[in-house]
Amino acid sequence: MVKILVAEDERDIRELIAFTLRFAGFEVELAVNGADAVEKAPQVKPDLILMDVRMPRMTGYQACAALMQIPEMQTTPVVFLSAKGQESEIQEGLSAGATQYILKPFAPDELIKQVKQILQQHGKA
Repeated sequence: MVKILVAEDERDIRELIAFTLRFAGFEVELAVNGADAVEKAPQVKPDLILMDVRMPRMTGYQACAALMQIPEMQTTPVVFLSAKGQESEIQEGLSAGATQYILKPFAPDELIKQVKQILQQHGKA
């Protein structure tokens, strides 16, 4: 089963994403902020990490950069979830090591479609 780590500090959004992904048949692990995600990822060994950009303790960008320093995490795709769609924000995310950027708000079926596409592109589907 494909395992996805979701790092999102807002509980309602985190739960909605987890519900959506579990409904689609994915195994979901949750992190409450960037630092939590960096700590959990090597233990969980997810196939994909969905990460909010704006979080306390460590932003998504910082967490992504930290994950890319961990050898076994370097091939794990990181996808940012953000309400901020400016080109500069997207470039910052991609240069931190992210694979893709999904803008909030998104429809649950759209999220599932994009997650499946990313997993296929990385040979993890």
